Amino acid sequence: MKNIFKSFSFFVVFLSILLIQTKTSAQENPLEGRWDLTVDMGGGRIAPSWLEVRHSGVKNLIGRFVADGGSARPVAQVFFDGKKLNFTIPPQWDRTENNLVVEGELIGDQLKGTMVAPYGQKYTWTGVRAPRLNSLKEVTWGTPIALLNNKDLSGWIAMGRKKQWVNVNGVLTSPESGDNIRTLASFDDFKLHIEFRYPKGSNSGVYLRGRYEIQIEDNQGKEPQSVYLGGVYGFIDPWVNAAKAPGEWQSYDVTLIGRMVTVIANGQTIIFKQEIPGITGGAINSDEGAPGPIMLQGDHGPIEYRNIIITPAKK
Repeated sequence: MKNIFKSFSFFVVFLSILLIQTKTSAQENPLEGRWDLTVDMGGGRIAPSWLEVRHSGVKNLIGRFVADGGSARPVAQVFFDGKKLNFTIPPQWDRTENNLVVEGELIGDQLKGTMVAPYGQKYTWTGVRAPRLNSLKEVTWGTPIALLNNKDLSGWIAMGRKKQWVNVNGVLTSPESGDNIRTLASFDDFKLHIEFRYPKGSNSGVYLRGRYEIQIEDNQGKEPQSVYLGGVYGFIDPWVNAAKAPGEWQSYDVTLIGRMVTVIANGQTIIFKQEIPGITGGAINSDEGAPGPIMLQGDHGPIEYRNIIITPAKK
């Protein structure tokens, strides 16, 4: 009986040590967390990117990665020796392309490294820890502001050379694929009402603070996904697909406090107080701690917007 007791005691001690080691290794890995990345694309172009690293089991690290375009993609394994890291991701669209290869180094509480894109170019990048943001704070709402008048593009700026956007009697219209457009003003926490209409097969998006895209796409009747209408692109699935038929006016009512977002589409609550983990593809930058504009996507087909009203939180 004594031997059985000793064996059992040894097993309990061994299990306790293993659990402590597992917990410690998970807590002490300095690479874990969310990182806002900035990529030097050359020629004066700077692109935002994002990386999340977390542990899986005792030693394995997994992650999610957002490039300057596309959706958040899973990283099956992040290799890290305490200083240097690397991982690869298959191409998102063209299967004939090479994998994206990312290498980096942890220096203090910052990252820096290189990445080789699927089409062969090599870029340098840096990373800082993403701010947590205070998503649970109580806010007091200010006065609603109409972001669009009935005659011109005052308060807005096109973000490229094509400048296809026009104001048609109070309807902000992109008649064909071209540039994105953004407000000149930037916002922190807010409530946003916006109405939109698209033709069959078209696609757009509303970027909150210019960094988090609420998807707009012609996909009535499909199963709800983060890349379909109402989803936070690549991150948060809507509960239902509330899309109407193309050619009909539709609406979003969005509340964003810190990282916490609620989305009401066409009168239905489809996302309720969900945390947005990081920037989505196509973001203006990766500076998540700063206020940002409302940006509308104009490079994926014709789109119309009207009745754009924002209610900022009081400071």
